[in-house]
Amino acid sequence: MRTAVYHSNSDVRIEEMPVPTIGARELLVKVHASGICGSDVMEWYRIKKAPRVLGHEIAGEIVEVGDEVRGHGVGDRVFVSHHVPCGSCAYCESGHTSVCDTLRSTNFHPGGFAEYVRIPAINVEKGVYKLPPSVSYSQGVFVEPLACVVRGQGFLDVTPDDTVMVIGSGISGLLHIKLAKSVGVKKVIATDIQDLRLKAAEGCADVVTRDISGYRANKVVVCAGALSAMEGALEAVGRGGRILLFAPLKPDERLPLPVWDLWKDEVSLVTSYAASDRDISAAMELISSGRVVVDDMITHELPLEEAQEGFRLTASGDSSLKVILRPDL
Repeated sequence: MRTAVYHSNSDVRIEEMPVPTIGARELLVKVHASGICGSDVMEWYRIKKAPRVLGHEIAGEIVEVGDEVRGHGVGDRVFVSHHVPCGSCAYCESGHTSVCDTLRSTNFHPGGFAEYVRIPAINVEKGVYKLPPSVSYSQGVFVEPLACVVRGQGFLDVTPDDTVMVIGSGISGLLHIKLAKSVGVKKVIATDIQDLRLKAAEGCADVVTRDISGYRANKVVVCAGALSAMEGALEAVGRGGRILLFAPLKPDERLPLPVWDLWKDEVSLVTSYAASDRDISAAMELISSGRVVVDDMITHELPLEEAQEGFRLTASGDSSLKVILRPDL
């Protein structure tokens, strides 16, 4: 089978690998759509484990079922979660499933940028979701990123009475905007430095600006992994507000905190990582019901052979929003 093997952002090679062989409790899924995530092009993060087949936002069709698998059949259209928790450790029992050691060690094989993936038993048990008939394969790749956004806004405790500011209007930022509007938030402020993203934000945010000076919000979401974005959030958050650091910095970067201002104004910093099964189910319903529209964010659907171009488009970010690789093209 064909795979797109990541060596670096500028070196993604199409290579042949054997179609995975599955065990009695496993599934083989034919990948129909696989989204390139912003984290896939965080070269400082990904290159440490190169070469490897990336891709975790997948939707596809079950083509082979292990003898001991129940509840799934050949022909089922599915979204598959690459990371799944154990469900029984202290982290899981406290609601922090996304920091479970099991979640951080599970994955499907070899990765979503391939024609087929083998779904291990624990992922079959805890991470395979049927796509509703109304959800296309390309829409299905948004389940994982939207689920992460659902989790983040849960920690942020977004309500309709909030003023929400989203710093960085790429895919995660746009999903944050759309989710906030779907729950009735009356004022969402979006910012970015790129024209394409600003234009996309105009379709869903109430205020779109390059410069957040003079704007205040009681809930601020940082979707850009840059010190300047996080420093802007600290300046923009209102008294009693919360800041969600949705995007990370590099491990060696440090954010100076104005602790006095945070303390006297009762400002909270929260973070979120990945998504739980509850978040995934919520994201699936939001997409299938049309409450969160994702089609308008798809700018490119490319065959697997054009994975290198997909990585270039995603890494540059100036002429694309969501890039989806389609091994079936």
